Amino acid sequence: MSANSPYYVQAKGFDLKLNAFIGKLARYGISLAGTRELSVRGRKSGAMQRIPVNLHQHGGDQYLVSARGHSQWVRNMRAAGGGELRVGRKVRTFTVTEITDPAEQAAVLRTYLARWGWEVNRFFRGVTVKSSEEELRASAADHPVFRLTLTD
Repeated sequence: MSANSPYYVQAKGFDLKLNAFIGKLARYGISLAGTRELSVRGRKSGAMQRIPVNLHQHGGDQYLVSARGHSQWVRNMRAAGGGELRVGRKVRTFTVTEITDPAEQAAVLRTYLARWGWEVNRFFRGVTVKSSEEELRASAADHPVFRLTLTD
C-alpha cells in the first residue's frame, strides 16, 4: 500500500478461512456474537459478493463499520447503495448512507470498539475505545461507516 492509497488490510491465510467459516455459519442460521452475512452486488462483476460482518447498534440505528478499511465490500457498497444481511433464512434488505462527518464517525467507532474491539482492535493501529476524541476522529478516515435503512 502506498502512502496515497486508502487504508485496507486484506484478509489472508487463517483470517480468510475464518471469514469463510463464520459466513457459512451465518448462512446456516448460526450468528456468532451478532455476526451477519453481508451480500452486496459487485461493482465490476455484478455478482453478489458475500462476507461476514458485525452489525452494530448505535443511538437507535444500525451500522456497518469496515474495521479493515476501504475493503472490496466497502467499494461495492458505495457503488450498489445497499445490500442484504442474512442469518439463516432471515434476509433483510437495506440501503445505506455513508457517514462522512468525523465527529459522527468517531462516536460510532467508539461504541463499535467497545462492542467489537476484542475482535478488531488489531486493524485500528493503536486506536481503542479508550482513545481520545482526536485519535478517533483521525482514525475515522481509515474505517468507513454506513448507516443502514431497512427496506423490508
